[in-house]
Amino acid sequence: MKTTETPAPLPAEPGASVSKVDVPVPRPGRREREGTVLNVFSHGVLVIWAIMVVMPLAWAVMTSFKDDGSIFGSPWALPDRLHFENWARAWTDANMSDYFLNTVLVVGGSLVGTLVLGSMAAYVLARFDFPGNRFIYYLFIGGMSFPIMLALVPLFYVVNNMGLLNTIHGLILVYIAYSLPFTVFFLTAFFRTLPTSVAEAAFVDGASHTRTFFQIMLPMAKPGLISVGIFNFLGQWNQYMLPTVLNTDPDKKVLTQGLVQLAVSQGYKGDWSGLFAGLVMAMLPVLGAYVVFQRQVVQGLTAGALK
Repeated sequence: MKTTETPAPLPAEPGASVSKVDVPVPRPGRREREGTVLNVFSHGVLVIWAIMVVMPLAWAVMTSFKDDGSIFGSPWALPDRLHFENWARAWTDANMSDYFLNTVLVVGGSLVGTLVLGSMAAYVLARFDFPGNRFIYYLFIGGMSFPIMLALVPLFYVVNNMGLLNTIHGLILVYIAYSLPFTVFFLTAFFRTLPTSVAEAAFVDGASHTRTFFQIMLPMAKPGLISVGIFNFLGQWNQYMLPTVLNTDPDKKVLTQGLVQLAVSQGYKGDWSGLFAGLVMAMLPVLGAYVVFQRQVVQGLTAGALK
């Protein structure tokens, strides 16, 4: 029985055109159309949200360089010239410089204390198994759900009995206690995502627990520390309820108290241009911190999801 072999196609001559077989192109399916519509809708929502957030900030900055007449006469128009005297008046006459310095001292001290104590507690809860581990962890979570307004009256008496009322260090300690639950909750989940092999290698080389934590594990947790530090910085910088109750000394007021004082001190007269200048002064450090550390914030928030 003979088999018939199919002859091989001859090579095309140079310059000859080669015919192509038309392959039917599939039309976009229903899922692709739904995905396109969803993308357009989500991007539209993000654009609207960005406008809602950026417009008030831009308007406040623009208004801080106007005089009082232009603020009410043409609120949406650009200033005729840059009135830097508004900023000078708010910085000196309204004592915003003193309020700013007090806020930097309070927030700086409380932020360092919160990150150090919170990271140490979170590392122990995440890496070591001991009786009561989960109970202590849930206590910190319960502290997040406790309304601070219910603790203002007993907190006032506790701080007063300890002799810390109307003091910078007293307010720092209260801020640390206020921020620790969220810090421990956040960093505990972050420390669990870090590899244990590095710490085990350090123990084999003879490193102590303290040295392993501060020289190895803490630098590895830098994205998480920056993320939770930004969140604590925002909350502590904009805190108004706690300093109002625990800090009534005019010489030790923070920025939020100073802005309220600036708004009500003039009565019906109102220094609106100076008020907007002080508002922008209080807003710029927060915006600057987020712009500088935005990449680290995203890395810290997504580290657990990418693990």
